[in-house]
Amino acid sequence: MEQPTSKNFNLAAIGAFAGFVAVALGAFGTHTLRARITAQDLATFQTGVQYHLIHAVMAVVAATLGRKNAATLFLVGIVFFSLPLYVLAVGGPKWMGAVAPIGGLSFMAGWIFLGISFLREKR
Repeated sequence: MEQPTSKNFNLAAIGAFAGFVAVALGAFGTHTLRARITAQDLATFQTGVQYHLIHAVMAVVAATLGRKNAATLFLVGIVFFSLPLYVLAVGGPKWMGAVAPIGGLSFMAGWIFLGISFLREKR
């Protein structure tokens, strides 16, 4: 296992701020967008928020544990999965839908890296 370093803690801080943004966007969706977009678009937006928040927390956890690769992949996934869903939900260009799978793959890779890092840890 990598030892936590200042770079890891920088990733943890970015993850913490990403968590703040997820909560703020969730509130924005609930209180502002609900009356302005369709139920299907709101569901798309909320899916983005859900994955954003889960992976922000996991970025903090992974970075704190010294799993820099997993933390980075979780943060990249937020940008390439959640952000396109937000854009699509508010009427952005449909091509953004093609970007979301890249983020989904990043999330999955982060989980794989995290799992492998635990298996490789010597006890």
